[in-house]
Order: sequence, then C-alpha cells, then structure tokens
Amino acid sequence: MHDAQHPFHTLTPNFIMDAVESQGFRCDCRTSALNSYENRVYQVGIEEEKPLIAKFYRPGRWSDDQIIEEHRFTLELAGHELSVVAPWLNQAGASLFHYKGFRFALYPRQGGHAPEFDNDANLLILGRMLGRIHSIGAVRPFEHRPALTSGDFGYDSSAFIAERFIPDEYRESYQAVTRQLLQGIDDAFASVPQLACVRAHGDCHAGNILWRDDAPHFVDFDDARMAPAVQDLWMMLSGDRPRQLAQLAQLVKGYREFYDFNPAELRLIEPLRALRMMHYSAWLARRWDDPAFPVAFPWFNTVRYWGEHLLQLREQLAALDEPPLELP
Repeated sequence: MHDAQHPFHTLTPNFIMDAVESQGFRCDCRTSALNSYENRVYQVGIEEEKPLIAKFYRPGRWSDDQIIEEHRFTLELAGHELSVVAPWLNQAGASLFHYKGFRFALYPRQGGHAPEFDNDANLLILGRMLGRIHSIGAVRPFEHRPALTSGDFGYDSSAFIAERFIPDEYRESYQAVTRQLLQGIDDAFASVPQLACVRAHGDCHAGNILWRDDAPHFVDFDDARMAPAVQDLWMMLSGDRPRQLAQLAQLVKGYREFYDFNPAELRLIEPLRALRMMHYSAWLARRWDDPAFPVAFPWFNTVRYWGEHLLQLREQLAALDEPPLELP
C-alpha cells in the first residue's frame, strides 16, 4: 500500500517508546499524538516523572546541522531567561538523537492557551518578548539555516505548483498573477534601505505561542530562519486597518524597550503575507504523498481550491499597492 511506504508509517507506539527509552527514560506505555503535520510530535508518559514531548523530524527536510542550530538558538534564548521551550540535553550535551533511521528531540511539556491578540496588555508583553528574542537573534547569523527569501518561498513554490499541481485551465492565469506578485515582492524588499535580518522564530502565529501565568511561552522554532524582524510581528495583526494600527502600536512599543525597530519594514507585511500564501500551497503539494495530508486537508488540490487560491492571490496583488501600515 502507498500509505505503508511513507516513513512516518513506522512510528508506532512501541517504536516511539523504544526511541525515548534509548535516552535512558522509562516510559509508562502512554503515548498520544499531538497536532503536527510537518514532523510528528507525541506526548510520552514517563514513569515517576512528568511526560515528555518527543518530536520526530521529517526525513530530508533539514540537515543535522540545521536542526542543531535551531536547538542552540532556543537554548541560547533560554539561557537569557526567555520563556522558550528548548530541547532536553543529555549528559553529553546532545539535543538531537538518532534511532533506527529517524532523528528526534525531546522537550518538556508546556501547557497554556493561545494568546489574545485583541488584548493590548498582552500585545505589549508579546512585543517586549520579541524585542528580547531579536536582540539576541541579532548577535550572530545562522550559519546553516537559510534566510527567508522570495527565491524559495515564492519563485520555487510557484514553479512547483505550476509544473505539477495547478489544473490546466488555471495554469496561465496562475503564472501571470504569481509573476506580478513576485515582481512586486522583489520591488518592496529592494525599497527598504539597509534591510537587516535577524535570527527569527519565522512562524510566529497564535498556535506557536502558549499563554500561561500572564506570560507567553514560545514553542516550535522549526521554521527559524534569518528574516526581517517584522516577520515575527505581522501574523499577530488582524481585523480592519484601524485595529491593526492599534495592535501594531502596542507590539512595537513593547518591542522598542529591548530592540530597535525599523519602520521601513512595515512595507514588507503584505509581501511577506503573499510569500506565505504561495509557500503554504506548495508545502501542501510537496507533502501530498504523506497519508496524513489528504485526511487533514481534503479540500486541497480540488478545482474549487485552486480557483479560490487564484482569487486570493489576485486580492493579495491589489494589497501590495495599498499604503503600508504606519506607526503613530
């Protein structure tokens, strides 16, 4: 069966517990899958101790050096007393482990709920936290992890979709709108003088922030890259323009207590949103052979989906021409 050929098919409860026990733990036979598609993540019960979170990496996505670099970044942040969920280290100081063809890491369990982005006090706290993260992220660049660019997020994504997935009746229109989008994105990035990138979370949406005890706890740095600082801010904005301006003011107010923010980066919000849209559809397409994806995203790769996606890209092209948000 095609499903059985996918590597993740071998991640049975026994396999997961054997992998965790290879690091000296004793499992209590309780395992539960958590919401994750790019990798596979499980909560694993440990005898006489708190449960652990075991993250099994998708084969072929990141190199060992790239995964370890992400781990070192989160450990560096945790070493500065920032509330990020960093991986467990064994006595040898290793955080990435190998077991029968899989690479995995172990994390402490962190509870919490999604932050309230409509709460100004929460936004101020989130801004402070991101300012602290970026002040450390700016100390040195990633050596192994790539930067967020229009090349892999935009050009590569649109070429993959046009070649392998878009229905014939939409291909010409798709290529035309993505060509215009990519030109607008490149023009926007070129218009920001002396654009500086930092080591960033990269995927800073509500699902990757757990709010507990009046504080945010940042999780899942799997998409960490060199990126403009605004990449970690724009996904917290929602609603109409006046509401987004109010949210932005609170975020940047807190951010600037710990790190400088270049307001010229605000013109990159819509270009970054466009790149995320193209990258997301290509991500689904590239993972379509994973049996979890057709089950979780049954609406993808239908004629209706591509028609709606094309409409969204056209709307995003118009958004590039709108005046960018401004700070008060």
